[in-house]
Amino acid sequence: MNFVFISPHFPENYWNFCDRLRANGVNVLGIGDAPYETLPALLKSALTEYYRVDNMENYDEMLRAMGFFTFKYGKIDWVESNNEYWLEQDARLRTDFNITTGIKSAEIEKFKRKSVMKTYYQKAGIPTARWCVTADVTEAQAFAKTVGWPVIAKPDNGVGANGTHKFKNKTELNRFFQQEGPNAANYILEEFVDGEIVTFDGVADANAEPIYAASHVTPDSIMEIAHGKKPMWYYVAPEISPELRKMGEAALKAFDAKSRFFHLEFFRLKTAKPSLGNAGDILGLEVNMRPAGGYTVDMLNYAGGLDLYQIWADMVAFGAAHHPLARYHRYCCCAGRHDELRYRMPHEELLKKYRSCLNAAPRLPEVLAREMGDQLYIASFEDEAAMQAFRRDALARPRE
Repeated sequence: MNFVFISPHFPENYWNFCDRLRANGVNVLGIGDAPYETLPALLKSALTEYYRVDNMENYDEMLRAMGFFTFKYGKIDWVESNNEYWLEQDARLRTDFNITTGIKSAEIEKFKRKSVMKTYYQKAGIPTARWCVTADVTEAQAFAKTVGWPVIAKPDNGVGANGTHKFKNKTELNRFFQQEGPNAANYILEEFVDGEIVTFDGVADANAEPIYAASHVTPDSIMEIAHGKKPMWYYVAPEISPELRKMGEAALKAFDAKSRFFHLEFFRLKTAKPSLGNAGDILGLEVNMRPAGGYTVDMLNYAGGLDLYQIWADMVAFGAAHHPLARYHRYCCCAGRHDELRYRMPHEELLKKYRSCLNAAPRLPEVLAREMGDQLYIASFEDEAAMQAFRRDALARPRE
């Protein structure tokens, strides 16, 4: 089996995917823009060959790389980056090289455009917040009048909270439409939801059924975290509620999410709202057909005592897990600190206090540090109270 892994060097923990594929007897071929000599030794040992391109966004370069591998190794069986940024390009490469193990260009919209995602959530019988897409400010005002203030606007084709706006009144909404003009049609307007984000994460088989699934929770607003108003922290929950599992499995079927990682996002309401439901009810938010970002895959591993990189590689090579699934169910929390801010507990003291619970304390690259923090702490706990104590110690600021 020939597997072309796109950008195997970034994020840095993605060498694990290549390593597990190689352990399963897969011929792993890498395409990236980093010089070969800068690749980690563990990644080099997992790759049969690496093709460097000057610019991964230059599709002609990517075509040449794929053509070279096809000429040298024969038909390519898989192309994957497991990265949101390259999802459309992955699909285009599969389409052009007639690779059937993954999303092709004709179906990419349902995985990239938030407005299309809403229709598939509805197809699965999953409620969502009300929404509209328009470049007409009068229509936008009518929508806001119907759902009430505040109203959220975010890129219809975008990742996370990037480019997200919150309008508290008509003046702010009008100003946005004046600034954006016709480009406003590239945004989706949504009814505001007071909820925490809960996810359904894992690996699906060829029938769009989960081989393994878990969930993580982000209690604070992603938008406020992205805009620096709240510190970044979230945690892997030890269990998935039956309601969330049912919705997650229904969504996988509706989206026809076969043979891949999935990261499905839902709101769990903090407060009741007549148009949405009662506190604790779950609504569909958006989907990402790749692993959850940052170090979340590692957190899922720490929380469950498993190897999700291996489970994914087993799916690729064998269609099912050939290695153990979860051995235990713990909380795993991560918290991020920014270098320019002061914290009540010094770094070394935090490491010493939680040395028995700490899984990792990586420094983050600039592209991740803007939202997540320069210094990340990941720790696992048997109960929620211990996890919350860690969160407070990690993020507490000096008293003014």
